[in-house]
This record gives sequence, structure tokens and C-alpha cells, in this order.
Amino acid sequence: QVQLVESGGGLVQAGGSLRLSCAASGRTFSNSAMAWFRQAPGKDRDFVATISWNDGSTVYAESVKGRFTISRDNARNTVYLQMDSLKPEDTAVYRCAVRFGAPSVVGGRYSYWGQGTQVTVSS
Repeated sequence: QVQLVESGGGLVQAGGSLRLSCAASGRTFSNSAMAWFRQAPGKDRDFVATISWNDGSTVYAESVKGRFTISRDNARNTVYLQMDSLKPEDTAVYRCAVRFGAPSVVGGRYSYWGQGTQVTVSS
């Protein structure tokens, strides 16, 4: 059974930084892709970033490109989301997800999800 556990959320002022972590367990993650999505109150879930477990290739949402960086540590089965230059509109619950296949920006293609971690950016 795949388990994903996020950590690292919190309250930060605009312009600040946070690093989210997602620890994965339950099976090997070769040939998989991991992603971060976010959902603000009253809004749909949005894609943030995804990374290929095998070659480290990445895709970002336009809204976070240049500010957020997704990375992975294969030895620790952990994916990170470094968030810099945070804005109030980045406030949301951030969830990591995994799929066994190529990276995708479509949340419905991910099979396993973490519980989420709250990120709040004050102005």
C-alpha cells in the first residue's frame, strides 16, 4: 500500500519561503512520477509541479514557474517543493500525489495522494 506523508507547511509572510516534503513508502517508485497540487478554499484543485522519478524531468504551472522548484531524493523516497517569493494567492492546502507512468498535469491520472499540508501566506 502506497503512503504519502507531507510536511513543511505553515504561515509565512509574502516574499518568504517554505519547503514542503513528501515522504513516500509502500513500494519501489521507479517508473513513477510525483506531483504537487494545491487547493484553496472554494476553488478547484490546481496543478503545481511534477517530476519524473527516473530522469528528474520537471513541469511547472505558469503561476509558479521561476518561484517554485520541485526535486527528489531517490534514496529517501522523498519529493520536495521549494517555494520562494511566496504570494498571498499561493495560500492553499498542498497535496503530493504519485502515478506509475509519465508525469502528468492532470490530477485524475494520479493514483495515490497524501493528506495535505496547509500553506498560508500573509500580505
